[in-house]
Amino acid sequence: MPMLIHFNANDLRKQADASTKRFEQGSPISVLDGIFFAVKDDIDCLPYPSKSATTFFDEIRPVEKDAVSVSRLRKCGVIFIGKANMHELGLGVTGNNPNYGTVRNPHSIDRYTGGSSSGPAALVSSGLCSGAIGTDGGGSVRIPSSLCGIVGLKTTFGRTDMTGVVCDAGTVEVASPLTSSVEDSVLLYSALAGSRPMDKLTLRPSPLCVPNLVSSENSKILQSVKVGKYTEWFHDVPDNEVSNTCEDALNLLCSTFGCQIEEIILPELEEMRTAHLVSIGSEAFSDMNAHYQAGRRTEMTLDTRASLALFKSFTSADYVAAQCLRRRIMYYHMEAFKKVDVIATPTTGMTAPKIPPSALKGESDYVVSAKLMQFIFAGNLLGLPAISVPVSGVTTHDEY
Repeated sequence: MPMLIHFNANDLRKQADASTKRFEQGSPISVLDGIFFAVKDDIDCLPYPSKSATTFFDEIRPVEKDAVSVSRLRKCGVIFIGKANMHELGLGVTGNNPNYGTVRNPHSIDRYTGGSSSGPAALVSSGLCSGAIGTDGGGSVRIPSSLCGIVGLKTTFGRTDMTGVVCDAGTVEVASPLTSSVEDSVLLYSALAGSRPMDKLTLRPSPLCVPNLVSSENSKILQSVKVGKYTEWFHDVPDNEVSNTCEDALNLLCSTFGCQIEEIILPELEEMRTAHLVSIGSEAFSDMNAHYQAGRRTEMTLDTRASLALFKSFTSADYVAAQCLRRRIMYYHMEAFKKVDVIATPTTGMTAPKIPPSALKGESDYVVSAKLMQFIFAGNLLGLPAISVPVSGVTTHDEY
């Protein structure tokens, strides 16, 4: 179960010793002081290289300092255990990686964890650390969280700083937390939040506001929440057990806390998927183009090369058309949010898929990828916050 790519025992002991001394002196930095965390391999964290699970990326991009997200957690006193495995360059959602080995699902080692934040999800799910930082450009935090039975929060675009992320997919990707509970997600998100003052793509988000989940004042807050459900989309899955389990959980949530389910319609879902693919593909290829053209593509896995070849075929006209669709899809969602506060779906269209033995040398299975990504597009394309929360079992699916 190759969950870590880079690990340094001496550095880990050094961090632990410093935290122990703070506690002995009665001056821990925060509630996160001394807690183990992992960092996805596409996020800079000294003293480790950032290879983004390739065999070469550290040769062309040395790590000189922590990513902003890592720096913020380090100031809270957390202990970083190392760099977590991932799908190469984040260009896949199974976690398959022949370079360092494919991460196995802690609850069923013959199944995928999901990706691309496969290592972070497996580490948290197995209990080896309390939380991890991943990146989500196309469900890469929520999908592995769903398949591994943990909580994955995709933050609002611009809420977290992307400085120090290896392959930043432009307008769709964010650095986000993976944790074992919603309460831990609140803590980790609070520590990570904050955009760059010079960032021209964000609109200076308002100050962070998170709930006190143990306050008696919040015990009845869900009574006023309206949950949007597009039934035709909700049940558009090959395995009815997935959608039925999620529907049972949604009904239980509403009956227990008094929130209401409102039927909604979201037009042009297929167009939304296409617009997301063109957007993330064009931006990812633009980020990698110089290295791709310089011949580095021969050092990438065949899976990654196939994805980049597809992205290379997109034209500037395709990208502009995708942005026009993005604007229209945003209008449809804003109309829905006039009626409801949140939209609920399963996180993925299937449970954790089995790993074919032949796939350990590399695999491109776009049918599986499409099922795993079926419900995640809106969060990335529109920059909306989204969360995956376990509802039943360890490889079933979650509310979004």
